[in-house]
Amino acid sequence: MGNELKSTIMPALRYKDAPAAIEWLCNVLGCTKHAAYVNEDGTIAHAELALGGGMIMLGSAKDDVHGKRFKSPGEVGGETRSAYVVVADTDAVYAKAHAAGAVILREIQNTDYGSREFTLLDPEGHSWSVGTYDPWKAHE
Repeated sequence: MGNELKSTIMPALRYKDAPAAIEWLCNVLGCTKHAAYVNEDGTIAHAELALGGGMIMLGSAKDDVHGKRFKSPGEVGGETRSAYVVVADTDAVYAKAHAAGAVILREIQNTDYGSREFTLLDPEGHSWSVGTYDPWKAHE
């Protein structure tokens, strides 16, 4: 790796079925597994998924002091956070999402600010907006 700047802010998520979430995020959104530390019982202690220069961290939901603070969208009756994923080909990701049976919250569309994007739910109810809008380039 060179000296290129990597993401300095990484969302951290908890999933009831973290192994399935990792597979879904890789297959549908195009993330790659940077690291995954699996506990003896098959749960995920810590995982890092990369996409471009960005990264998210995730693990299995657990009932410890820190883990009790994380709630899934199903537990709170709505959204607990949202993320935007910049991709080169929104239509290709949209097709993968449909093939995976994802719930589409906002259909694919072109926006007034120059993006082609849509919003979907992952299997545990977290929303992900996917599009071509790159805020770094938009303000150069």
